[in-house]
Amino acid sequence: MKILVTGSSGTIGTRLCERLAQNGHELVCVDWRENQWSPAINKQTLIVDLRDLDAAETMPGDVDIVVHLAANARVYDLVVDPTMARDNFLSLFNTLEFCRRKKVKRFIFASSRESYGNIDVAEYTEDMARVENCESPYTASKIGGEALVWSYDRCYDVKALIFRFSNVYGMYDDSNRVIPLFIRAARENKPLTVFGEEKCLDFTYIDDCVSGIIAGIEKFDTANGEVYNLAFGEGTTIVHLAKRIQELLKSDAGITMQPSRIGEVTRYIANIDKAKRVLSYNPTVSFEEGLKKTVEWYLANT
Repeated sequence: MKILVTGSSGTIGTRLCERLAQNGHELVCVDWRENQWSPAINKQTLIVDLRDLDAAETMPGDVDIVVHLAANARVYDLVVDPTMARDNFLSLFNTLEFCRRKKVKRFIFASSRESYGNIDVAEYTEDMARVENCESPYTASKIGGEALVWSYDRCYDVKALIFRFSNVYGMYDDSNRVIPLFIRAARENKPLTVFGEEKCLDFTYIDDCVSGIIAGIEKFDTANGEVYNLAFGEGTTIVHLAKRIQELLKSDAGITMQPSRIGEVTRYIANIDKAKRVLSYNPTVSFEEGLKKTVEWYLANT
């Protein structure tokens, strides 16, 4: 297949493009910045600002499917600067318009567990997302984005499949997401700040996430029209994460507790039965194994 991936220079995008190339697919890699992690992917990267519809129109239209990963993805950053949520809407709208105008009929959208907000359930199933539970501008850009995707499915026959990701971690990430942030702090023996003592989230190792996306691509014609949780299916507290990073790095850094920040989901464990059933999704990397792999990668590459 010929696959167009937006956000191809990001953490998930880089690893997805690597795996797709290994599987023999032809790639169109699109981002607004160069790929710092993979020279091979960078050579194939088109620099396109998807906030500009005219720029989006320059992408090649002879593709079989679009995987739209491009987004400003740090929840609290978008609380501080909600114009970044506007950028997410614009990038999605312009990519969907590209599909409509170029008659690309398959579209995968990267949504988020943030779409569920904070509700009191043991596990989140795909039918629990509600606009009235929207916690942040980032959440709005995802749950509103899902609505826009379905409108293009119904009005313009751009068939769609939506994934809700959950705390994807691993290689190719030097951002201020919690795991690389904690690793940097621990290496420098600076305190690790935990926002919310009881905060518990479902961490997904990057290779498991990418395997789920690839399953969606390969099974798109039977799996489209649905939303799928992609996660590991178990919860880990941020306090435990901080302690394990201290132990793995043999760091003397302390842990500082702060109240949970506005706009963030405080507890999330995914029910992944639907992805298992329809996509044969089978995450295999436990949190403990994945965190060890991640720390080893950071020590070798950053």
